[in-house]
Amino acid sequence: MKPAKEIRVGNIIMVDAKPFIVLRSDVNGSSRTGFTYKWKMKNLLTNAPFESVFRGDDKFDVVVLDKKPVTYSYFADPLYVFMDADYEQYEIEEENLGDALNYLKDGMECEAVFYDGKAISVELPTTIQRKIIYSEPAVKGNTSGNVTKEAKLENAIEAKQFTIQVPLFVSQDDVIEIDSRTNEFKKVVRG
Repeated sequence: MKPAKEIRVGNIIMVDAKPFIVLRSDVNGSSRTGFTYKWKMKNLLTNAPFESVFRGDDKFDVVVLDKKPVTYSYFADPLYVFMDADYEQYEIEEENLGDALNYLKDGMECEAVFYDGKAISVELPTTIQRKIIYSEPAVKGNTSGNVTKEAKLENAIEAKQFTIQVPLFVSQDDVIEIDSRTNEFKKVVRG
């Protein structure tokens, strides 16, 4: 058990027997009156947001989640199925995948996150390469400043076609590298 003053953003803690990830922590008070910690959290099982205030000496169980490399296999409405190296399948609900849905592609490697023996979400690689399937052509003369345009990315789930902002020189059929944490264009992959 750790006191609230030792809990950091990104830690997974148990609150009322449910696992939560701490997304934001605001500290108020002084050493004389004692500190309070206002945390913005997300329930790992339901993705429901939660905010609460705790005293510095409140104690919490910190949970370490298991991770295992898996490959995206297929969509079995309403579940997404992933497979590990031993051909064991794990089903994850759409609402638990979050932004990972924007980048899923058949055969894509990622890491399944497990809580209590159940796969609850996946973590993507930090950088992902995707082909642009549609982008407007650049307009000549439109070059003042950092000008961007929308581009649709190749994806396994047709209904989840994702668009990102790319520089004007990027065109259809280019393969680009994207930061999966921020959904930002990094570079064009020449090959």
